[in-house]
Amino acid sequence: MRPAIEVRGVSKAYGTVQALSAIDLDVAHGEFFALLGPNGAGKTTLISLIAGLAKADAGSVRVMGHHVVADYQQARRSLGVVPQELVFDPFFSVRETLRLQSGYYGLRRNDNWIDEILERLDLVPKADANMRSLSGGMKRRVLVAQALVHKPPVIILDEPTAGVDVDLRQGLWEFIRRLNEEGHTIVLTTHYLEEAESLCTRIGMLKQGRMVVLDSTENLLKRFSALKLRLRMVGESLPDSLQPLLAAPGSNGEWVLALRDYAQVEEVLAELRRCHREIAGMELTQPDLEEVFMSIMRGY
Repeated sequence: MRPAIEVRGVSKAYGTVQALSAIDLDVAHGEFFALLGPNGAGKTTLISLIAGLAKADAGSVRVMGHHVVADYQQARRSLGVVPQELVFDPFFSVRETLRLQSGYYGLRRNDNWIDEILERLDLVPKADANMRSLSGGMKRRVLVAQALVHKPPVIILDEPTAGVDVDLRQGLWEFIRRLNEEGHTIVLTTHYLEEAESLCTRIGMLKQGRMVVLDSTENLLKRFSALKLRLRMVGESLPDSLQPLLAAPGSNGEWVLALRDYAQVEEVLAELRRCHREIAGMELTQPDLEEVFMSIMRGY
């Protein structure tokens, strides 16, 4: 079976700016995939190529096996995109907007599915409200609803929670998780790295138009980050034998050690007991994706 999204040797330039260079990427059916990178890395360009909104200078893109240029109708029917910008028609209500979107795909009598989307996204109270009257968070929910109105198997979310309050964000992710569990392929771009860490099973990182990392979330956390053991000592210095583990210079009796795994915690405690050091406090922190991201971006 072909991947849900298949990108082969894709390059794209805008004048003298090389936005993407020889990108290869497969996103499997039912995968929750994160596409990360700093501003200007090429994320939006890659999404535009997948969505058929721009044409690659080289290479090919397929969605559910359909070439986005040669078979653009089927490719676009297979894809729903939630854009980063709040784009809406100010002259229609929420329900009218979704009916109009259904018409773009030739879908008639789609009201039952529209009602279900409105309910799942908590938009029922706003169904007949004019789009101009909605808050930014509610408008973003409508964008999600528009992307889903034709029941696409692949959904791309480009910064979907930008400017959304905590309650709306949690509700949105609960809905998106459910869609993924039901078999939808999800591609997410976000600057909220904790979202990518908790939601996505695999991550690709772009920098200056190149894919610099492509791996599972679990592997990235293991490869590029470490457990941190924060120790507070009672008027004592850190033993010389533990100095190589220091993640940062100690101060005011506090020391932060970088550990390879949980088993090393006991090794550190045993060494402290051997050296007759008294511990006033201890905290073990997990590696996180932000630390990984910063490490990778500095290294390329």
